Amino acid sequence: MSVTRRTSGGEPSDIGVFVRTLGCKVNQVESGQIALELLGAGARLVAEDVADAIVVNTCTVTGEADAKARKAVRQALKAPSEPVVVVTGCLAALDREGFRALGSRVVVEARKEDVAERVLELLSPVRAAQTRSAATVEGIRAGEGFRSRLMVKIQDGCDAYCSYCIVPYARGIPRPVPLHRIVSEVEHARDAGVAEVVLTGINIGRYREGTARLAEVLEAVARTGIARLRISSIEPRDLTSELLDVLGALPNLCPHLHVPLQAGDDDVLRAMNRRYTTREYAERIAMVRDVLGPLAVTTDVIAGFPGESPDQAERTAAFCEEMGFARLHVFRYSQRAGTPAAADRNQIEPHERSARAARLRAVDADLRRRYVASRLGSVADALVERVEARRSEGQGAGSMAEGTTEDYLKVSFPVRFAKPGDLVRVRLLSASEGRVAGEPEVT
Repeated sequence: MSVTRRTSGGEPSDIGVFVRTLGCKVNQVESGQIALELLGAGARLVAEDVADAIVVNTCTVTGEADAKARKAVRQALKAPSEPVVVVTGCLAALDREGFRALGSRVVVEARKEDVAERVLELLSPVRAAQTRSAATVEGIRAGEGFRSRLMVKIQDGCDAYCSYCIVPYARGIPRPVPLHRIVSEVEHARDAGVAEVVLTGINIGRYREGTARLAEVLEAVARTGIARLRISSIEPRDLTSELLDVLGALPNLCPHLHVPLQAGDDDVLRAMNRRYTTREYAERIAMVRDVLGPLAVTTDVIAGFPGESPDQAERTAAFCEEMGFARLHVFRYSQRAGTPAAADRNQIEPHERSARAARLRAVDADLRRRYVASRLGSVADALVERVEARRSEGQGAGSMAEGTTEDYLKVSFPVRFAKPGDLVRVRLLSASEGRVAGEPEVT
């Protein structure tokens, strides 16, 4: 099937592109790279309703994610500018024909590294071949269209085969980004004014390139002198004593780790094919806190997994409280066709899944309040992400900044001179509805 589209006379500066991202942080990184390549070739990023092309980067981790992806494509096709809709990402790799059936303006390009080139082939063939050579992270400037925090993808793929997850089938086996490319990207980001990089991937603990493992990646990135280094997510079994020794020696490591749990009951963990027990998980987190000292530990939990009894659901809630997480990311179980869990006959009724998710979100709210309360009165380095002028005349001169502390708290504070990308020393004073208010420390 071909898509007929008028070109812009060969000039990509006339091309407006909107990029919609669904799903995980890795998708966000990959969408950012697509945007950079298009900008490097001269295209513009515009609002969805005026775009010549809309890129939809899909997720397929659950049945709900599949539905959201198809809805996003249908919405893109309704844009008044009648754009070409280029679909990429995990679901595009598994359901190419399903997307093509949605409309004659849909183009499927499962290889994300080819998306920008495909957009230009459709709309500006003259520049399509120049896309990749034009785009590098050297063009990033904090506060100029990109966040002051940059996510850096270090690997792709997974071979864990959790029973609820389709990702290994969509993304394949673990594959590393070469270490020299990771270091180069961080160095360019540092030189462009980015203060924090987040190392991310589908399963970063599976990083393997020659003799290099995740520990070597962390040490190499730390040596670039980037102000702050953060890990996006790491599996409990990858938190070895050897890795923790490396983490403990990094002066720029943020005191925050996201360690997925998924369930606080051993039988449910076994059904999920998670390959650890609650005792083993608790021992790893205790080791983390012993080696790294006070830090925020956040996690993922799934509510209403097939066969989960009410008592098992309650054990998960109690285990989360016992662990003292700083935050829970609660996911209501959603069947994903093609996974073992989806074929389980013991599916939990949707209303019960919702009720169990609500119970866990109540635990999350309480845990977050406790963690924030433990931080009030202390001083933190806030990475400025947004600055807005005060609107009320009675508030005095200056602006209000919003930023993120090293342990991932969102904080608002008054500033006189600050811009996105700056690190500001802030005393944390009060909290309301999950938001922390502070004031800059006078030095």
